[in-house]
Amino acid sequence: MKKIILLPFFLLFTAILFAQQKLPVIKATSKSVAVRDGDYLDKNAWSLSPKIRPDIFTADRTRKTKWVTFYTDIDSIRVKVKPGSVFDFVVLLNGKDSCYTRIVSAIPPNDLNKNEVAVNDTIPFTLTSFNAICVQAIINGTDTLKMHFDASAFDFRLTRDAVLKKTKLLSNQPDAVAGKTAPDYNKMNKVFTLQMGNKVWSNPPLGTTKLTAHDMDGRFGWNLFEGKQVEIDYDRMLLIIHSALPKDLKGYVRSKMEFARSFPYIRGTFAIAGKKYTGNFMMDTGSEEAIILDSAWVNEQNFPKDLKLIRSSVLRDPHGVKYETRIVMSPGFNINGFGLANIPTLLLPAKNPAGFPINFLGNDILKRFNMILDFENDYVYLKPNKLMAVKYMESS
Repeated sequence: MKKIILLPFFLLFTAILFAQQKLPVIKATSKSVAVRDGDYLDKNAWSLSPKIRPDIFTADRTRKTKWVTFYTDIDSIRVKVKPGSVFDFVVLLNGKDSCYTRIVSAIPPNDLNKNEVAVNDTIPFTLTSFNAICVQAIINGTDTLKMHFDASAFDFRLTRDAVLKKTKLLSNQPDAVAGKTAPDYNKMNKVFTLQMGNKVWSNPPLGTTKLTAHDMDGRFGWNLFEGKQVEIDYDRMLLIIHSALPKDLKGYVRSKMEFARSFPYIRGTFAIAGKKYTGNFMMDTGSEEAIILDSAWVNEQNFPKDLKLIRSSVLRDPHGVKYETRIVMSPGFNINGFGLANIPTLLLPAKNPAGFPINFLGNDILKRFNMILDFENDYVYLKPNKLMAVKYMESS
């Protein structure tokens, strides 16, 4: 769920449309709203804002038709959402404040993403010693930042240090927190352009984050390329953003890309002692690890507990609670028909950061494949590259 940043002209235009339409109305006496998005219920998903017109809720990404239901403390509304859909309604707060609300699909109408002529944007990158896909980003044509591409993240996010020390943008705003929308720094901090390679974003909405790859000033996520194809070429160290699927796919193997809570994931299978363990794996190109396993999935699958231990460590969460993290050696793993042997595998001791059961493929494994992430047709293409035989970080 995200609140979308709108341009002033569009806000005025939308306000006029709202005034002209007779919209459905539900009632509330509390600003707190629960939302069921498909099968997922979030009791703290939404806070009513009478001053924002419209206040936009972006439903989790899916190409299937689904229902989204808003539950106030005294009323509710159920809306059918499909790709490209938009639905407007009003929440009347305490009988006097009209909260103009819009539910939109995360997938925009087809014509917004299509070009009549295929075009490519090329973004050079370096692969850091911590497996980060590092890109030089230029803000307002002057300030240069190091940002990494993370296929398990969203939008543009800068660290607080980057905001304060490098871009010298006005800060003094709360950091983004997990599951909540980060503040918009676009107007406040006068970020007019953000350029990476020959790709330029005008008036990009920027939020802050406390979580990036090592030594990075920020990160950028997959949804910036909705409806396009993102090619990650580790042999040439290039990110290539295609407006149409490349024609030369020799050597690539395709598999379906699914989405959970708008996070893209693929299927993978362990082969251990004659048994197979298949699960869903988010593509975390921002992680230096190879494989990270969700504790709930490990218990559900009865994943082997006697694998060779590489190392263990004790971590503390923000509340001071201790967790033991173990990294073991998995003898075999398969993605897209490609077999890998002796992969360091991190076993999470508690719930994973995503907030729902999902495993992770980090960039210590993903960097071994040139990839095409097809966000138009929802497929992943993998092809082994020159990094296939390099040692894993935990094995070196």
